[in-house]
Amino acid sequence: MSKSAGIALPKGKLGVLTVGMGAVATTFMAGVDLIRRKKSEPVGSLTQMGTIRLGKRTEGRAPAIKDFVPIASIDDIVFGSWDIFPDSAYEAAKNAAVLSNEHLAECKKFLSKIKPMKAAFDQNYVKKLTGTHVKKGRNKYDLAMQIKADIQSFQKKNKVSRTVVIWCGSTEIFLKPHAVYETPEKFEAAMKENHPAIAPSMLYAWAAITSGVPFANGAPNLTVDIPAMVTLAKQHGVPICGKDFKTGQTLMKTILAPGFKARLLGMNGWFSTNILGNRDGEVLDDPESFKTKEESKLGVLEFILQPKLYPTLYGQIHHKVRINYYPPRGDNKEGWDNIDIFGWLGYQMQIKVDFLCRDSILAAPIVLDLVLFLDLAKRAGMRGIQEWLSFYFKSPMCAPELYPEHDLFIQSMKLKNTLRWMMGEDLITHLGQEYYD
Repeated sequence: MSKSAGIALPKGKLGVLTVGMGAVATTFMAGVDLIRRKKSEPVGSLTQMGTIRLGKRTEGRAPAIKDFVPIASIDDIVFGSWDIFPDSAYEAAKNAAVLSNEHLAECKKFLSKIKPMKAAFDQNYVKKLTGTHVKKGRNKYDLAMQIKADIQSFQKKNKVSRTVVIWCGSTEIFLKPHAVYETPEKFEAAMKENHPAIAPSMLYAWAAITSGVPFANGAPNLTVDIPAMVTLAKQHGVPICGKDFKTGQTLMKTILAPGFKARLLGMNGWFSTNILGNRDGEVLDDPESFKTKEESKLGVLEFILQPKLYPTLYGQIHHKVRINYYPPRGDNKEGWDNIDIFGWLGYQMQIKVDFLCRDSILAAPIVLDLVLFLDLAKRAGMRGIQEWLSFYFKSPMCAPELYPEHDLFIQSMKLKNTLRWMMGEDLITHLGQEYYD
């Protein structure tokens, strides 16, 4: 079955609303501006630089993804944002210190025009930050309704035909599943009661979904990964996805761990530590916010290596994750990994990785791809959890009866097969037996 006949074309402007206008969001905005003015290349973006094989290898068909599926042009994107500080995107980008002075100067005129709306913020959920550009309301439901009004105002002012909202904000404190998350009715009542289980990120998700707008969660917060939001997304015909952009150290884990498992090399331990000095690092210096991030990072190896299926190889792994706030490093995060593996006859080996990465540089193309793919999914009539976008997340959402797929290569295959399915092309299984019959 194919979706191709039912995919509406991307007519008009596409509004992109980022929740948070810090390092990730401004790097994304500046990058899109530079790319569409031919000042740079969209390195790292599957939608802009990726190709997709169609049919048999002998056919030689491998179009660019952006030519194969009807994704929106980056020329049609219009930006908006919410933030707890009133700075323009230019001022925020300058403070984030991700981009060079040359790039900042090149984008100054464009970024200076993007000014954030007041944010729904509560310091109880992000304890290391203090906001000055913050909404006030009678209760959390009132704040969510203000966000809905913001979305409608943005759409009208900018004459956009479609909109996507994406969380680019900070990591909130760790929240466990709660009874108020079970149904839309319980969730709405909890907002009106100012229930502590309702975090600010959830207000944005609720506002977007009930406005018919797709929502992506780039942080490890629960946000849309609760039954009430999934139900609402299905009711409103809205695609959703999350959680936690897969950028530095976890990206490397989802590349390396599948290789160890494919070769059935055993593992005794994997120790990971990070130093970073941006706002993300400052927020994660709070133990409660770090707990949320730690849960997201720790699940990767268990689901890839499957210790219950391979107890001899992976049943006794010591997996440790540490994050250290170190201001001099800024956005240039450094991740160290020490991996203790063993091979034939139990002989021990070690692998050490030192990844000096740029967090927001790795995250920006993820934001672009998610925005364009969610818009595509919406126009294709897809709703609810978009597991095919797991490729972009540390802690991918999936149906409750499933385990999440973390293997980057399986995720990539799933994403591309979904695009083939959408366009009525044969799925690629890599069996290839027909070449030898």
